[in-house]
Amino acid sequence: MKKITANILIIFLLSLTLLQSSYAASAEEIDIRVDAAIEIFNERVKEGRKFLADAKGVLVFPNIVKAGFFIGGEFGEGALRINNKNVNYYRTAGASFGFQFGAQTKAVIIVFLDDEALRKFRNSTGWEVGVDGSIAIADAGAGGSIDSTNISDPIIAFVFGNKGLMIDVSLAGTKYSKINK
Repeated sequence: MKKITANILIIFLLSLTLLQSSYAASAEEIDIRVDAAIEIFNERVKEGRKFLADAKGVLVFPNIVKAGFFIGGEFGEGALRINNKNVNYYRTAGASFGFQFGAQTKAVIIVFLDDEALRKFRNSTGWEVGVDGSIAIADAGAGGSIDSTNISDPIIAFVFGNKGLMIDVSLAGTKYSKINK
């Protein structure tokens, strides 16, 4: 039994490695996907356009893939936008342990509402949620509205577009690293 579990784990980890290497996109591909994710966000969330316009920076991961079989992993690439321009590219990766089985994709938009929080993120060599900073996950209310008067956290995340069998909107332990494109 232990040998079968070890073989399944090895196959799973190799699959994640292949997924990561085959998933790497060019800067142009990331730009197109980021534009599309922001457009979907603006369509689904009332006042979304104004909310993003007031942000100090917006980190967009248009397609994060997560898979798990007791041990899980996730991977995605995106861009940090400041003043509506992509200024840096980032990779997100995370691992999780425990009962899980399946796969999903999701888009994540992380909004920096505070200059200091954005500065700390940009100056880090690898920024991890829960270690280097915390992110509040926003809930767009009825009709997809944002009540910005109740938002006091310096970093807010929106997770949308979940597809697949594994539903998990936690960002705890997720690491973000700058990449060159």
